[in-house]
Amino acid sequence: MSDADNAENRRDFFGRSLLINLLRALHLVGVVGLGAAALGICPVSETTVFVGVLLASGILIAALDHWANRAYFLQLNGLAVLLKVLLLAGVGMLAGFDATLFWAVLVGSVLVAHAPRKLRHRKIFSL
Repeated sequence: MSDADNAENRRDFFGRSLLINLLRALHLVGVVGLGAAALGICPVSETTVFVGVLLASGILIAALDHWANRAYFLQLNGLAVLLKVLLLAGVGMLAGFDATLFWAVLVGSVLVAHAPRKLRHRKIFSL
């Protein structure tokens, strides 16, 4: 799909960009709270609110991105989100959340989020 085709298939509404940025700020609050637990700064038992903020904001961001671009979960950026969720949920349930996983997911997220647009929006799967 070319960039022109991709632009034609995008949906938007007034204020979506502001809403996404506010949700990203909340998401970072959750990341920092979860990171504090992973790094041993606060007990894991005190991170419930941070995990809730992280999950709620992340789900809303992904939902808005998918609404705006139906191919979102077929592209690198959407697949990276699904991989993050699987990694955090799977490892968190099996072995506990630790600093190594925290840093790996954080660095991977930043690399994908700040990759060139053509790479982030590259379709990995086609339906």
